[in-house]
Amino acid sequence: MITVLTGGAFIGGELLLTGCKNEPAMGGAVFNAEDVAFLDEVADTILPATKSPGAKAAKVGQFMTVMVNDTYDEKEQKIFHEGIGKLNDACKKANGKSFMESTPEQRTTFLTALDKEAKEYQKTKKKEDPAHYFTQMKQLTLFGYFTSKEGATQALRYIAVPGKYEGCIDYKKGDKAWAT
Repeated sequence: MITVLTGGAFIGGELLLTGCKNEPAMGGAVFNAEDVAFLDEVADTILPATKSPGAKAAKVGQFMTVMVNDTYDEKEQKIFHEGIGKLNDACKKANGKSFMESTPEQRTTFLTALDKEAKEYQKTKKKEDPAHYFTQMKQLTLFGYFTSKEGATQALRYIAVPGKYEGCIDYKKGDKAWAT
């Protein structure tokens, strides 16, 4: 009835129809739950669980969405959002299946090749060229993980309240780096 009276489609009308809604596109203009899950898997492939929890346990996917929304300008946000779809499409081309359907080994091999591509792009890009989307994802993964509770307290050495200043501390091979 609203459609007839206003002469147009009812905005948000799909919400009124039970079970009838459009499937969200990967990497749309707004992050959805599928994007967060996807980013968690990308991050966990970059920093998997070992003796310490992985990036997924630190909820790095959600962290990325906050950082992109709150700190990236529109141009950077667009690159990141489109990058989700590009990464998934490139994975389909490389493995014959989406990133989420790929095995952990396929994901690692694929992201290693994509990282190499991003580094080559970085070497040849002009100053005004945008960052590679995978570089954005990798940087946010590292930043999000090592500033999370899991990363700072379990992957790094951590003291909640700093003690006295010690400018020279012996380093033993294999020691964890300090959290700041």
